[in-house]
Amino acid sequence: MKIILLGYMASGKTTAGKELARKLFLPFSDLDRYIERKEGMTVSQIFESKGEIYFRKKEHEYLKEFIETNDAYVLSLGGGTPCYAGNMQWINENESIQTFYLQATIPTLKERLSKNRVRRPLIASLNEEKLTEYIAKHLFERRNFYEEAKYTIKVDEKSVSNIVADIRIQLH
Repeated sequence: MKIILLGYMASGKTTAGKELARKLFLPFSDLDRYIERKEGMTVSQIFESKGEIYFRKKEHEYLKEFIETNDAYVLSLGGGTPCYAGNMQWINENESIQTFYLQATIPTLKERLSKNRVRRPLIASLNEEKLTEYIAKHLFERRNFYEEAKYTIKVDEKSVSNIVADIRIQLH
């Protein structure tokens, strides 16, 4: 079984992904962590030292490498991964992969991101108003890519176990 979770940052991809993998007895991977291991630096460091274009190119290469070399997994993508280099089209061409868009509203994302700004360099310096604007702009730009997932799971006001249960229902 090959499962990919996608969605905006703080939508719960990693948290739900780890729990889903545990329930299904599958290995869990986070594409950003995979890239960090391969590159020997954090995503933030890659962005700072080599730029976004380099990162997106490497992200595409490592996504393909991961999918082509693993048989069963739960994989969480970075928030931007579906939007670049034809990644969603490429993923969707592989019919054995089940894709899930973890959809959260702007207020939910803002609340979650406000708590973890320090760990997220792209938003660390934004005030509340700018954060809302930033999220809204990104969701507008990315929505079409996210909606290419086979399934959409609404995550607002749901526990991790409820999100995982919703995903498991779609798998059967």
